[in-house]
Amino acid sequence: MEKEKNNRAFYGKLAGIVGIVVNVLLAVGKIAVGAIFGVLSVTADGVNNLTDCGSSVISTLSFKLSEKPADKEHPFGHGRIEYVFSMIVACIIFFVAFETVRESIDKIISPEILVITFWVPVMLAVSIAVKIGLFIYYRAVAKKIDSTILKASAMDSLTDCVSTSAVLVCYVITYFTGFQLDGYAGVLVALFIGYSAVGILREVTSMLIGKAPDEKLVEKIKNKVSSYDGVLGVHDLLVYNFGPSTYFASAHIEVDANVDVLHSHELVDLIEKEFIQDEGIVFTGHLDPIVTDDERVNEMKGKVVSIVKEIDESLSIHDFRMVFGENRTNVLFDILVPYGFKKTKGEIVEYVTEKVKEIDEKYYLVITVEPGI
Repeated sequence: MEKEKNNRAFYGKLAGIVGIVVNVLLAVGKIAVGAIFGVLSVTADGVNNLTDCGSSVISTLSFKLSEKPADKEHPFGHGRIEYVFSMIVACIIFFVAFETVRESIDKIISPEILVITFWVPVMLAVSIAVKIGLFIYYRAVAKKIDSTILKASAMDSLTDCVSTSAVLVCYVITYFTGFQLDGYAGVLVALFIGYSAVGILREVTSMLIGKAPDEKLVEKIKNKVSSYDGVLGVHDLLVYNFGPSTYFASAHIEVDANVDVLHSHELVDLIEKEFIQDEGIVFTGHLDPIVTDDERVNEMKGKVVSIVKEIDESLSIHDFRMVFGENRTNVLFDILVPYGFKKTKGEIVEYVTEKVKEIDEKYYLVITVEPGI
């Protein structure tokens, strides 16, 4: 797994360097053409490329800093620094958008005669082609190493293609009609720039707050745990990260209560060890013994499962157990509901309780309703 982390950092830094070189060349070309011929929208597009260059520098730096090992103050490593740097990139993009709007409005109020030249459409066309290539490259690397900041860079490159195309279209319209659209094109570019910043901030903020893990990763963890001999079920799975390549997970692992506890403990230890070796995930398993050879319990559990499924097929139960007494029998279990489920906990408990009471009035239910993935 250490080799994979090193490869991730290498590809990330390489992508950053490619971005720096490409955006510097585009920025110099556009700013020069825009300044020489007085085309604000082209100059603004060049400044946007210069901002992209700064973003690439930040991206490269973030991959370098995220490689730092865990320490006393950061026991889970420095992987989340990539999210912080992504927010910095978004703020820089917002600033560029604001400045571009301000200058464009000035040009709309006080329009200047636009110099028509062959070099403007050539420069813009080359820029569009290069940015499409950079988008494809960023997207491929981001997918390969699961990088939030490179995903943001890919989307930013795609947005650049759209905004540069808008500038080219406005320039062509001006060429054929004489109507001065340079200021309007500048505003349009600024809107595209601002939109890309909003997208970056939305994604990164969600990650920092605690975005739900990818469903494929959740299923992968569940399937891996369930594949071990002796594991009867898995529930209460929690997955969280401290960076794109630093994952932690914990779950309750159901085992046969009749099996020696030391043997079951060894099984959980093996699962934890192989998760870190094979998946690079720090996994913690909670031993959860369940009774499997009591016919009364198994029969009642089947009935409760059917009742719960009547409410919704997405609901499930776990930790089912029964305590038999002379006057009443305690029936204890947890109901797992997906996030955003419409019915309240009270409604779920009331429905299940009424149905179970119809089976036997002596049953006393202790139900825990909890959200889960």
